[in-house]
Amino acid sequence: MAEWDLTQRIMPHLDRHLAFPLLVHLAETPLFAVKDIQLAQYELAKGTNMLDYAVNLFQQLHPDQDVPPEFEEKRRNTLLTHERLRDEAQAVLDVIENPDVAQALRQDKEHNLQYLKDNYNLTLEQITALYHFGQFQFSYGNYSGAADYLYHFRVLSTDTELNTSAQWGKLASDILSGKWDAALQELDTLRDSIDSRALPGPAINQLHSRTWLLHWSLFVYFNHPSGRTLLLETFLSPVYLNTIQTACPWILRYLAAAAVLSRSPPPGASARVRSAIREIIKVVQMEEYQYQDPVTSFLKELYLEFDFEAAQQQLSLAEQVLSDDFFLNDFTADFLDNARYLISEAYCRTHQKIDIRDLSQRLNLSADEGEKWIVNLIRESRMGADAKIDLDKNVIEIFRPAAPVYQAVIDKTRGLHLRTSGLGTAISRMGAGALPVTEAVR
Repeated sequence: MAEWDLTQRIMPHLDRHLAFPLLVHLAETPLFAVKDIQLAQYELAKGTNMLDYAVNLFQQLHPDQDVPPEFEEKRRNTLLTHERLRDEAQAVLDVIENPDVAQALRQDKEHNLQYLKDNYNLTLEQITALYHFGQFQFSYGNYSGAADYLYHFRVLSTDTELNTSAQWGKLASDILSGKWDAALQELDTLRDSIDSRALPGPAINQLHSRTWLLHWSLFVYFNHPSGRTLLLETFLSPVYLNTIQTACPWILRYLAAAAVLSRSPPPGASARVRSAIREIIKVVQMEEYQYQDPVTSFLKELYLEFDFEAAQQQLSLAEQVLSDDFFLNDFTADFLDNARYLISEAYCRTHQKIDIRDLSQRLNLSADEGEKWIVNLIRESRMGADAKIDLDKNVIEIFRPAAPVYQAVIDKTRGLHLRTSGLGTAISRMGAGALPVTEAVR
């Protein structure tokens, strides 16, 4: 199953601190040798100030060797740097945490900087000490402290580049602290900043930023109670769906999983969420040449090929893939439960007479469990008026009124008209230079 592991594809798009939880989880699976994972953890830890962690990993990898003296030298330098940055940052905090100062500050950052300079001789360079100390605290694993200092820095700073860096740092700190409400709010703020096209540099930077945001958001969306619905809203929006197809097609696994987990959208869900599976199937089919795995193949076999046996085989593989996946392992049981409902619904829509025992076998359920399953499915999907269970023959008969031929022609014609109109508009805008080629075609 190692061929389906996405850790090596995801890690290049994460901060090294965010990669540690993935490696810890990977060590609990049989996919790779423990020593190889420890070596990867050590290489990551060397680039941080988490010296005790790095030393511990070194001793596990090389139990017969002494700890290199460079670690002790780095420890001394780290302590000296910590004291210096703490004193510089504390001088700023002593001012801005003063109740009189807090009352005088406004939403206008320029006004605040001028006020602090005139009354407390506090400059932008001194305020930047909050950023450096927050960044330093993050480097040795004090994520809650880092989040606080980076927040205070952003409230006052007018430095666009450092503010953007502080946004990423605050998001990572909230994720690693498990503060999912704060992380979600930070994620939305950062997404708005990226989508505003106010980022310096070439347009490719925006694609890179969105790619990183997609990967970082997985931590939030698969831990926040409303995360799966929010993931569908974000990932299915045109700009982020285009980013997935262009830069990171493996994210389709999480998009497909979220759609299955959100089989019954919450009240008030948008049309995008309600039609998520239909939209994702199109993308899965389109991007199959770039990426496929048992999770995406399950949807393809079920809704494109209508091959129920193949869908069940892919679902069996998907169970193991999900249990080994860092983000999805806690949702394995829910995914299987929802996937069985999808199989049952599709089976009922494509058959007029269904053998309960046969369908139960396809769902890996006993005859009694399958019967209860079908009854609940018919009740939930509101098929009661069109379905009848014959317990003597142990079958379900589905009665569907035939759709009028004229209505089918009208529906097809309406769809062709809308697609032709949309394509004509896109070509016109492309010719006028209003859209890049990829966006115009989309």
